[in-house]
Amino acid sequence: MSKVRQAAARFFRRSGWRDLALAGVCVWAVGVLVGLAAPGRKKRPAAWMASLALAAAYIPLMGRFLPFLLGDRMDIADIYS
Repeated sequence: MSKVRQAAARFFRRSGWRDLALAGVCVWAVGVLVGLAAPGRKKRPAAWMASLALAAAYIPLMGRFLPFLLGDRMDIADIYS
């Protein structure tokens, strides 16, 4: 777990406002999805909107975070040059 925490710390040190905004959208969408546990009439449209927002923010955010989690790896082209 400490490896994930260290990778997150490195990622947030190097990230800009867009990455932090995407993380905020992810947290908001998860909060909406948890809030939908209460019964209600308009639960389904809100769940779809929150799920789409979560997917739209989570995929690019994780695409930028995974290199920090996996560590600095060299490309194959760098080995042969």
